[in-house]
Amino acid sequence: MQAVDSRDGFFQSGSGANIFYRCWAPAEPRAVTLLVHGLAEHSGRYEEFACLLADAGIATFALDLPGHGKSDGKPGHVQDFHEYTDTLGELLALVRQAHPDIPFVLFGHSMGGLIAADFLLQHQDKFVAAVLTGPAIQAPKQPSTAVLLINRLIATVAPRLGVMQLDASGVSRDPQVVFDYENDPLVFHGKVSARLVTELFAAMDRVIANAAVIRLPLLIMHGSEDTLTAVAGSKLLHEKVGSRDKQIVIYDGLYHEILNEPERKKVMADILRWLDSRINRGSSLLNMQ
Repeated sequence: MQAVDSRDGFFQSGSGANIFYRCWAPAEPRAVTLLVHGLAEHSGRYEEFACLLADAGIATFALDLPGHGKSDGKPGHVQDFHEYTDTLGELLALVRQAHPDIPFVLFGHSMGGLIAADFLLQHQDKFVAAVLTGPAIQAPKQPSTAVLLINRLIATVAPRLGVMQLDASGVSRDPQVVFDYENDPLVFHGKVSARLVTELFAAMDRVIANAAVIRLPLLIMHGSEDTLTAVAGSKLLHEKVGSRDKQIVIYDGLYHEILNEPERKKVMADILRWLDSRINRGSSLLNMQ
């Protein structure tokens, strides 16, 4: 096993917010993964996965999104979805300065998968591949047009009003994971704001409408029993993206956080196996430039 350098810190976003990030890196990384966590959680919940990547020679940089974990912002609220993608872009620029000559991979889970997909619409040229797990492309129960219109009205007059709360029981079949999630002080356990809900659905529509422009190697993974994000959304995204090298894997019986299910070691091994050839291909392209 390689020695892993685990560190964290803050950087200041363009808006002046202090954004927390973590890094897990081997001594000489052969690639970098930018990792985007899901709604209400934080980067620290991905340490096991990041350490596995580091042992395979891949550094991981993960931020706490605005309003999440240790970063500035109101928990459960964002005024504009681009606050997430803009902050991700700022982290990418900082990490690229430190690692200018190795391939980059983008990883996103749940809302982080939606953020990653939205980011790829403009910045896919910065990466050699992307992995999305349980991406929030569609809600498990699609709200009616009337409900969405009412939420948009609330988002206009009372944007910070809480209107939706995640069900922790849908996170994993492992009771310990659910217990740890429910008792994690860095996880937001309140209601998500009307404005954030509106921004989420607008981003979903934007990604599906423009998915054909995504052409880099793409792996989409989802648990078949996910009650927090729709498997159908992952299937639709897989159908719509323009990538020639694309794969979707549906894990039978798994819940939302496939990296925190009892079968997580297999899931992580599947991701690493898929990434290896894409990273090697990306390294070859970099060396030719």
